[in-house]
Amino acid sequence: MNRLAKEIARRRTFAIIAHPDAGKTTMTEKLLLLGGAINLAGTVKAKKAERHATSDWMELEKQRGISVTTSVLRISYDDHEINLLDTPGHKDFSEDTYRTLSAVDSALMMIDSAKGVEPQTIKLMEVCRMRDTPIVTFMNKLDRDGLDPFELLDNVEKILNIDCVPLTWPIGMGKEFRGVFDLQHSALHIYDERKGGEAEIVPVEGPEDPLIEKHIGPYAAADLRDQLELVLGAGMDFDEEAFLKGQQTPVFFGTALNGFGVEEMFQAFVKYTPPPGPRPADERMVEPHEEAFSGFVFKIQANMDPRHRDRIAFMRVCSGRFQRGHRTKLVRLDREVRISNPIMFFAQEREIVEDAWPGDIVGIHDTDLIQIGDTFTDGEVLHFRGVPSFAPEIFRRVVLENPLKVKNLRKGLRQLAQEGATQLFVPLQSPDYLVGVVGQLQLDVLLHRLRGEYDVHAHYEVVQYATARWYRCDDEDALKSFENALKQHLAVDVRDRPVFLAESAWRLNYTQEQHPKIEFFATSDGLYR
Repeated sequence: MNRLAKEIARRRTFAIIAHPDAGKTTMTEKLLLLGGAINLAGTVKAKKAERHATSDWMELEKQRGISVTTSVLRISYDDHEINLLDTPGHKDFSEDTYRTLSAVDSALMMIDSAKGVEPQTIKLMEVCRMRDTPIVTFMNKLDRDGLDPFELLDNVEKILNIDCVPLTWPIGMGKEFRGVFDLQHSALHIYDERKGGEAEIVPVEGPEDPLIEKHIGPYAAADLRDQLELVLGAGMDFDEEAFLKGQQTPVFFGTALNGFGVEEMFQAFVKYTPPPGPRPADERMVEPHEEAFSGFVFKIQANMDPRHRDRIAFMRVCSGRFQRGHRTKLVRLDREVRISNPIMFFAQEREIVEDAWPGDIVGIHDTDLIQIGDTFTDGEVLHFRGVPSFAPEIFRRVVLENPLKVKNLRKGLRQLAQEGATQLFVPLQSPDYLVGVVGQLQLDVLLHRLRGEYDVHAHYEVVQYATARWYRCDDEDALKSFENALKQHLAVDVRDRPVFLAESAWRLNYTQEQHPKIEFFATSDGLYR
C-alpha cells in the first residue's frame, strides 16, 4: 500500500448534527478530550460561565451559549486522523450546516432522549439522505428522565425513515441510570456519576449471567433481561453495507455531559464509518486515490482572530496530496496561486501543516480572493458543487448610523456575505444595501459582528421584498426586455450575479409567467448547470 492509500485509510471526516441543545458542542469537547487535544472541557450549560465551549470562538456564541458557526477541528485517535465539524444547531444557520455536510463522509446524530427527534434533526437528515451519508446515532442525556428506549428507537425509525440497530442498551435512566449493556461484546458498563463518566467494564457471559445482579441489583437486572429479550428477539443485526448506504444506523446510549458512553460510541464510529470516498464534480467523478491534487472551499470565516483581522477559507481535500507551498489552480479565476501557510485547527490552537490528504480540512489564509464553492486543482478544470446559496426569506435595508463609516460598512457586509453569514444584494436602481437571511438570529449576529469586527453601528429598516431568485437567459432580446421592464426589482449579489427580488410568491409566479424564457433559480447552484 502506497503512502497516499495509507493516509486515506487513516482518515475520517464527519459532522455532528442535532437539534439545538441536544448536546453537540458538549460531545465535541468530549471527543477532543479523548484525542488529547484539550485537558479541560468547557461548559455550555451556563451561558455566563467563565469557561465556554472550546469550539465556540465567537463572542456572541459565548454570550448565548449556542453555536452559530461551524467549527473545524482535528483529533488524533487510535492511529486515525479525525476531522470533526461541529455544525450550528440553530435553524437560522441551516445554510452553513448544509454546506458543511457537503464536505463530510459520515455524520454523528445526537438525539435528546427526553425529546426524541426534533425539527432541525429532520431537516439535517434530509440533507444527509441526499448523499446517502452514513449515520451513527447517540441517544444523549440518559442521566435525566426521558422517553422509553423502545419509544426512542421507534421515534427515530418512523420519523427519519432509517432502521435502528442498538449496539448498547441503557440500564435505567435519570436517577436510576446504572449504565449500559454492550451488545457487541457482552459486557456491563457501570455508570458512576462520581467518576466523571469513566465506566467500570464488567465482561459477562450474556444476559443471564448472575454477575449482572451483583453489579446492578436484582430489579434492574430483571428489567434489563426483559428488554434485551425483546431487542435480541427483534432479530435485526448490524449490517455494515446497509449502514454505508445510509439505510441503517447503529445506536448508542449515554450522557455526553459526563462523558459516559462516548468512547464506546467513538470506537465503533472510527471502526465502521468510511474513509474519504469519491466526490462528484460537474465534469466527472474524482477518486481520492488519484495522484493529482483537488479540493473545494465549503466555508470562509473572517476575523477568527480579531487581533489580526484574518480571513480563513476552509478547503476539503478531495484527491492527491496537498503540500505547503503548493502551486495550485483556482479554477474560477483560471489563476495559479501559491498556498504558503496552510493551517489546521486543534481545539483553540492552529498549526501550520506541511501536507494534507483526502478528507483533511485545510485552512487557507485569504486576501479577499477566494469564494465559497471555489475549486482548487493541479491544473484540471473541475467544479465540485453542492455548496450553494439559498433564496433568503427575510430582507432588511441596512442603515448606517455614522456616514463616515461607509467604507467599513461596505467592507463588512461584503466579507460577511462572502463567508455565508448573510446574503448581500445591491439594487440596480438605488444605493441601498439589502441583506437577506433565513432567520431572525442571523440579523442579530450580523449587527453584532459589524459592531465588534468592523466598528460599524447600524440598524435595519423593513423592505417590501419577500423572496429572491437568481436568473439567467440565453436569449439576449428576452433578457433585455425582462431587465428593462423590472429594473426596480433587480439587484446583484456579492458575486455580481443578477437577482430578481419579489414582494410575494404571487409576484414571483406572475413574473415567471410573463417572461417564460427567463430561467429562475432558488439556489445559486442552478446557475451553473
